[in-house]
Amino acid sequence: MSRPLFGITVVSLEQAIAAPFCTRQLADLGARVIKIERPGAGDFARAYDSRVRGMSSHFVWTNRAKESLTLDVKHDSAAPVMEALLARADVLVQNLAPGATARLGLDYASLRERFPRLIVCDISGYGSDGPYRDKKAYDLLVQSESGFVSVTGTADEMAKAGASVADIAAGMYAYSNILAALIERGQTGRGKQIDISMLEAMVEWMGFPMYYAFDGAAPPPRAGAAHATIYPYGPFPTGDGKTVMLGLQNEREWAVFCDTVLAQPELARHPDYASNSLRNANRAALREHIIAAFAGLTAEQVIARLDAARIANARVNTMADVWTHPQLAARQRWRQVDTPVGAVPALLPPGAADARMDAIPALGQHTDAILRELGVDASTIASMRDAGAI
Repeated sequence: MSRPLFGITVVSLEQAIAAPFCTRQLADLGARVIKIERPGAGDFARAYDSRVRGMSSHFVWTNRAKESLTLDVKHDSAAPVMEALLARADVLVQNLAPGATARLGLDYASLRERFPRLIVCDISGYGSDGPYRDKKAYDLLVQSESGFVSVTGTADEMAKAGASVADIAAGMYAYSNILAALIERGQTGRGKQIDISMLEAMVEWMGFPMYYAFDGAAPPPRAGAAHATIYPYGPFPTGDGKTVMLGLQNEREWAVFCDTVLAQPELARHPDYASNSLRNANRAALREHIIAAFAGLTAEQVIARLDAARIANARVNTMADVWTHPQLAARQRWRQVDTPVGAVPALLPPGAADARMDAIPALGQHTDAILRELGVDASTIASMRDAGAI
């Protein structure tokens, strides 16, 4: 089946999450992704955990439909292999340590004359220049540096996101910029350099709290799972020990909520709750009203009332709940993906009905085949393996 990126070849010097998540999405759209891994150990995300039948959860998530080529890019015999690969490539993605590709002669400045159509995407913590260029950057550290952690958690304690949001943000911006660069190359015939930083990706996502704190104003308070500035908007316990998430957006919904959900229509006219600003300022007292109203109801009864009132709501699902979510099942979003230890379920990418969902590669699984494709003979492959180059 033809897909949008069929015929596009991506070479990736990638590890961890940001670059692998970017290139997996390119593979989803049909690109051929050649993942270069360190001989013996591979992408260190392979060893993050062993939760998926012995495989790493991070690796399974971000590496389907790729080809794994083990190659020590510092070895003398690696240079001609990289030259041959890049001669056939459309995109080079890398998230190695700052300056590593320049030392290897694999940065955009070194490649642009020989490969004028090549798009080079560099993903780093803080960008290719500036005083933080060489600073180590892991997801949690960038969540902190970007201000995300300062507005997340409770009044007593900060919290990080439960997913790798800084890596994901960088991977998404790398992915979208590469797609734009491919369109641009179709118009100009030339490749370009893309410089993606985790910090800049995360700060872009912090637009609301930053503007809320504009010109020295106080930042949004840490409010746990509740909205920091809109109320009621967050989690509320029910009589059966469960939690329901709900959210109101305007005064019409507030009146309906009091009448239909709380069965206290007079509360809508209470002067302490006559606007969102007042409800937010008096949230502790209002929360007690809501908890008392929900105490005699199960979570399903509360949700039924909220649905009847057309008030936005959600269950607080566990990971086990999400695996069996009825909406995902009804929309047929699950597929099976092969792995070295058997098939595992995988979610179709958002918006896609025919994404490429090929196997997750074993370390070095495609090394010999790729080298033969590049014209490397069997004896040279054997010599490279003996020397630890592959």
